[in-house]
Amino acid sequence: MPTEEEKAKAMRLARAIASDISLYNDEKIVKGIEADNLFDALAAELEEGRDLYRSRVSPEIYNHTNFYDRAVVDIIVRSRGHVRSRLWL
Repeated sequence: MPTEEEKAKAMRLARAIASDISLYNDEKIVKGIEADNLFDALAAELEEGRDLYRSRVSPEIYNHTNFYDRAVVDIIVRSRGHVRSRLWL
């Protein structure tokens, strides 16, 4: 069973990875939201991030939490709520 400290570290790592994806792919993210194909547009970057996350956390954390997915939504999607899209309607 992972400790609370291990969980907190995993959450921070997930958010750092999502932040890097967001920082280096802003134009692609905006276009993906506008076209309502964000996850297809970022598929390679998100998979690379997921692989990095998986390699740096324990299998228990990876298999029993959704920290990476939550970080992607919080940092990449939610922070772009101002971008016009059918997604927000």
